[in-house]
Amino acid sequence: MASAARTFSRAFARSAAVRPAVRSSRLAVPTQTFRTNFRRGYASEAGSGKSSNTFLWVGLAAAGGAGAYFYLNGADASAKSANFVPSKEDYQKVYNEIASRLDAENYDDGSYGPVLVRLAWHASGTYDKETGTGGSNGATMRFAPESDHGANAGLKYARDFLEPIKEKFPWITYSDLWTLAGVTAIQELGGPVIPWRPGRQDKDVAACTPDGRLPDGDKDQKHVRSIFGRMGFNDQEMVALIGAHALGRCHPDRSGYDGPWQFSPTTFSNEFFRLLFDEKWQWKKWNGPAQYTDKSTQTLMMLPADMALVKDKEFKKYAEKYARDSDAFFKDFSDAFVKLIELGVPFTSKAEDRFVFKTSDAE
Repeated sequence: MASAARTFSRAFARSAAVRPAVRSSRLAVPTQTFRTNFRRGYASEAGSGKSSNTFLWVGLAAAGGAGAYFYLNGADASAKSANFVPSKEDYQKVYNEIASRLDAENYDDGSYGPVLVRLAWHASGTYDKETGTGGSNGATMRFAPESDHGANAGLKYARDFLEPIKEKFPWITYSDLWTLAGVTAIQELGGPVIPWRPGRQDKDVAACTPDGRLPDGDKDQKHVRSIFGRMGFNDQEMVALIGAHALGRCHPDRSGYDGPWQFSPTTFSNEFFRLLFDEKWQWKKWNGPAQYTDKSTQTLMMLPADMALVKDKEFKKYAEKYARDSDAFFKDFSDAFVKLIELGVPFTSKAEDRFVFKTSDAE
């Protein structure tokens, strides 16, 4: 059951001020805060996640026989009995567990949702289409040096948040858990449906990617195209994905930047794009890195890379479309995010077999 805080944020999202679209009902498609602390790569936090190499024995008795499952809960991919194949219902239970823990009065803006989106994004955004390395298949941010990359500063909070859930469901890989957590957060914070499928396997430290594969917030459109293009995204997909800045805020002790992109940083909406065009932006006067602030309240922020969406002709036409049309943004974001979290994953299932999970407020 959603808390009063999240219930209010959803009510606000449905108001005329924010105008997010109703969740899509599509079954096969293709935001602390998504802290796209763009400066060192659409995000924020560092630190290595906990790992355990303990084998857990789970004896399961059933009518007509007894089954035994061995699980490996740790740095390597989860090992499970060949007789056990998780169903959609099993993954829905993981989704529900994540959703039930999102609200946290003492954490940031009251929700772990944005930082879980960021974790899924950063775990996936290291993919290189030319070499086939990186991506969500591996969960290599569990290890240094990847956990210590500047773009991943603060993501230890997200990894630690998910550890109790990994212990409760030891059969799910970290790679699947992290991406499923991002999907859960987007849907629970009022965003579009994000179809998801399992099949990612965890890797060891040898598969860690080099630093510099995630975006820097102080760069221009050339940098944005270079980073996203390496993953295989086109201009429209790039703009849609950057719209996740609707969630979360930047932190001086993580990215160096400070502030949220919109007034309701735990509500997924198209406000990021609307504010880009409706507000007047000026350079912030402070001792931190160069960033923009809104002239009217001086409480919001935009990164130099965000402003590239206004300055670049091709980017601008999509940003303007999303500012006007929340439904179009939700659809395109869902498509692009599905693509992002599946980059480089050797699935055995088909795209049409993706799961669509029920949200916690669904009847």
